[in-house]
Amino acid sequence: MRENKKPSRDISPPASLPGPGLYPFTAIVGQEDMKLALILSVIEPHLGGVLLMGHRGTGKSTAARALADLLPPIDRVKACDYGCDPNHPTEICDDCRRRRNGRRRLPSYLAPVPVVELPLGATEDRVCGTLDFQRALREGLKAFEPGLLASAHRGFLYIDEVNLLEDHLVDLLLDVAASGRNVVEREGISVCHPARFVLLGSANPEEGELRPQLLDRFGLYARIATITDVASRVEIVRRREEFERDPHGFRRRMEPEQSRLRERIDRARQLAPSVDTSHSLLSQAAELCLRLGIDGHRGELTIMRAAKALAAFEGRDQVLREDLRRVTLMALRHRLRYELNGEVDPGVRIQRTLDQVFPPGERRLGVAARGTS
Repeated sequence: MRENKKPSRDISPPASLPGPGLYPFTAIVGQEDMKLALILSVIEPHLGGVLLMGHRGTGKSTAARALADLLPPIDRVKACDYGCDPNHPTEICDDCRRRRNGRRRLPSYLAPVPVVELPLGATEDRVCGTLDFQRALREGLKAFEPGLLASAHRGFLYIDEVNLLEDHLVDLLLDVAASGRNVVEREGISVCHPARFVLLGSANPEEGELRPQLLDRFGLYARIATITDVASRVEIVRRREEFERDPHGFRRRMEPEQSRLRERIDRARQLAPSVDTSHSLLSQAAELCLRLGIDGHRGELTIMRAAKALAAFEGRDQVLREDLRRVTLMALRHRLRYELNGEVDPGVRIQRTLDQVFPPGERRLGVAARGTS
């Protein structure tokens, strides 16, 4: 009797210390909204990513890059340029589909979740990939060199100074983010591959605004300001100097905190699908968006997804009013209509309306019962 062999699968342990140049996420001082927004985007990837808007030198890029050390490893198909998931054969690329050819499962290995940075001056070929159409015509082969979108599949695509991104790249990213697929066409030859990623961006408002189409694609908007507390500023400098003197030692000392946060995020990811929300809270979220004149339905969708992720992060399977109060500003600040945005800080108007719809100080009101919708 033939022995059934399981497909080969290499297990590469997640790198708890991925490199001396990566500053630990838990070592970042203050900026709680920024850190929470990033954590929620890890717990619930369907939030649509995070835009970090604020002053220079406030840790925006540091925090986005540090996410790589908090994510659990993922299953990737061996020898696949796009890191396809062997557990979801309906979502694999054409090459993996051909290789599978009736096999129950493709050979795979564990690898870190990709966090890919898109350089500001990147060309379209660097982002999308290039196709050697002359070789394709000569040899009949699709000689495709994958780009950054392929590398970011099933992970995070980070764009620093996203407000300075060229318009044609903005349009390209919008198309790929909406479809989850990247199509490269040259001289009548076409290549298509999966490209699903969480979009992370950072920007300084003094250097220009984002196009509304791109702004709306970010699920959460975290406003970051320079810390004014003297003790906190001293601690920032002290930690940074300690890290630069001995990166390995600093990371080693921070590893217990990093490990605890990883475990907490992992538990939240498992709990999030079972978190309940009451009908009354859904109605109030919709009313809030109506009062604020939010276009479309992304506002209330983002509020509820973020609130569920926050409840899971707190270890609860029920959404509370305080969860919605905590995430609403991040979910709606960038969605206000320009003609209605009369205050210096749009957060003032959101907070005022939020207090009317979700009065503060009522912790247990609006708790969903198990099984309610």
